[in-house]
Amino acid sequence: MTPLDDAVVLVRAVRGLYDGDAAALGVLDELDRRLHEPLRVAIAGIVKAGKSTLLNALLGERIAPTDAGECTRVVTWYRYADTPSITLHPREGQPRRLPVRRVHGQLALDLAGLPPEDIDRIDIGWPSRVLRSVILIDTPGIASLSRDVSARSAAFLAPDDAPSSADAIVYLLRHLHPSDVRFLEAFRDTAAGASRTVNAVAVLSRADEIGSGRIDSLLSAGKVALRYERDGGLASLALGVIPVAGLLAEGARTLREAEFAAFRELAALDRADREGLLTSADRFVRPSDVVTLGEQERRDLLARFGIYGVRLATSLVRAGATDSSELADRLVQHSGLQDLSGFIQRQFESRATTLKVRGVLDTLERLLRGTPRDGSTPILAGIERIQATAHSLRELSVLSQARVTGLPLPAAEAADAVRIIGGDGTAPAARLALSVGADDAEVRARVALELDRWRATSQSPLTERAAREVCRVVIRSLEEVASEVGGAGGDGPAADVVLAGGPGDGGGEGAHHQGEQHQSGLGGEDLTQQHASVPATHQL
Repeated sequence: MTPLDDAVVLVRAVRGLYDGDAAALGVLDELDRRLHEPLRVAIAGIVKAGKSTLLNALLGERIAPTDAGECTRVVTWYRYADTPSITLHPREGQPRRLPVRRVHGQLALDLAGLPPEDIDRIDIGWPSRVLRSVILIDTPGIASLSRDVSARSAAFLAPDDAPSSADAIVYLLRHLHPSDVRFLEAFRDTAAGASRTVNAVAVLSRADEIGSGRIDSLLSAGKVALRYERDGGLASLALGVIPVAGLLAEGARTLREAEFAAFRELAALDRADREGLLTSADRFVRPSDVVTLGEQERRDLLARFGIYGVRLATSLVRAGATDSSELADRLVQHSGLQDLSGFIQRQFESRATTLKVRGVLDTLERLLRGTPRDGSTPILAGIERIQATAHSLRELSVLSQARVTGLPLPAAEAADAVRIIGGDGTAPAARLALSVGADDAEVRARVALELDRWRATSQSPLTERAAREVCRVVIRSLEEVASEVGGAGGDGPAADVVLAGGPGDGGGEGAHHQGEQHQSGLGGEDLTQQHASVPATHQL
């Protein structure tokens, strides 16, 4: 059985202990949904960091409201649906279906006369391909002038008495501020639980502003991001810092033919006229007779792309972008959005099952310890066994250790260990530092070399116990890669498979990678056993 199967069984077992307790059963219903739905990725950050703009860019549609209206003060979930729908969930009373209306492309969210503080969340169903594999959650601004607004985000993402409702977080910042660090610390402590896993990525969301809108602005932003990542206190709180020109990304993903025609006209201007017009945002919107574009058209371009985007789009058309599709693709490439999307896929979506199971187990444990029932002891033991033996959870724990305190290995070996356990992504090529197109024979050959190396390190009398435990996690990761490509990686000594002093591994764990990528068919008919069978006989 996979860790997800085990978690489903545990939720069912706990349900039997709380029969008749409406509050507890509501929590368990939510956990069951969490296990079977896509990964929850929250987008958070300070006010005006560009959260809704980035969400629109990720979706490829301008549906999330980006103004400062009341709807931006409510936690809003975006899920996949065959047809658009909007459901408002008040803190008291039944959910309400709202009309789906768009104004200037964006959804017009009607709060049905309720103040934001009386609304728990808004659920938006949307037929977006992106939402098939992830639920995106837009949250109110952190460090808002309104305490209530900030409190709503904190209560959802980093509650004091419960795990976070999000599995991972994309945290937007304009400049590193103490409030950013405090919030990420709170999220790590609540979302990660005892594992202390780092499951956040920081985004310099208005990266073009760092370079004052110059064509090379993202290069400047990249240097700032690297400095924040290494020296700014974010190393233990985020897996990376990625510069993104959010406004440009949104504009590129929703580029219109009329906008392409406007950029083509700007590109065709005489050099002196073009450079004079693009000197600054103010100069761009002043009355001018060098272009046929009216002042309002230029203001609209500026609002959609920023001065950086206008300059870049004009330059790309001059460089050969011949139609709107080609220009849109090139603008996206220059926006940093692809780097962020790839990061989310490699670090979060590829570990979807692991991240969800970790959050569910933490919630179950809090429930059982907070309101104990007869029969809870064996279930708590089952939770501890999954946490101790599920290799995917051990990988996350070691990755967190690497970010927070460092690994007890020489620097070069520590970097290799982080890569092998998935620090650069969970695909075999990423783990083994091979090219993306590496075939199975290359993978098997590299795995064999790495297994020999790490087993020798693990068994060396000079290797300390803490380092040996890290080696064992690395070895198990290599063995699972070997099993994926049909290699014989599991012929090492048994001690290489389990943590020293830890319980033995349960059967079926090696299949967990399939569960990470595909969630259909999980929790099937073999999971109908009652909670009474869980205690000592069920091998979690």
